[in-house]
Amino acid sequence: MNWLNSEAFTLFDQHIKWSDMIGNVIGLIALALGWRRSIWSWPVQFLSGVILFAAFATAHLSGSAGKQVVVMVVAVYGWWQWNRGKGQDGSIAVRFATWRERAAMAGAAAVGTVAVAGLFFAYPSLSWDPWPDAYIFVGTIVAMYAQARGMVEFWFAWLLVDLVGVPLNFANGFAFSGFVYVLYGALVLWGMRDWWLRSRKAGQPVLEGAPA
Repeated sequence: MNWLNSEAFTLFDQHIKWSDMIGNVIGLIALALGWRRSIWSWPVQFLSGVILFAAFATAHLSGSAGKQVVVMVVAVYGWWQWNRGKGQDGSIAVRFATWRERAAMAGAAAVGTVAVAGLFFAYPSLSWDPWPDAYIFVGTIVAMYAQARGMVEFWFAWLLVDLVGVPLNFANGFAFSGFVYVLYGALVLWGMRDWWLRSRKAGQPVLEGAPA
């Protein structure tokens, strides 16, 4: 399996690794399936997580590698959640989160980022970039949880993760991840529009203080 971490080619003076390229192409497919509200988004995300975990773990990027563990765990949860809620066409209904859910996710993201960054600072061998690694780690948990629950906010969360993930990947030698995350940004905007419109057609308004 060492070939996965070998160089595939050079692009704009950036060395592209096989694992970086393959894992992120599969991740793009998973995001596109998520846009289409297909339950197959989850096993594809799981496969992407396995490949990228191997890549980041070898490079000692513990936060990014840990993020892939989260991807795999939440992929299993998302598969189960969407199986329960899918319609006759195999897709799920989407909605905006309630204000309570938004506050809970924002609070969890803030507290989680501080806690994980503190862990990385306490054990420097776990991460070369504690704050961005912690931000990406926790932000991915929040984004994928929102996706599993069919929340439109899932797309907003991914955009916020990408704002840090793109420069971090370029800085640490994962150029293909950086390029692909730019494509993620475009796909996220299209997916956000689609889910937004579907949530309005579904007639599921956000109610202040409604239960999660």
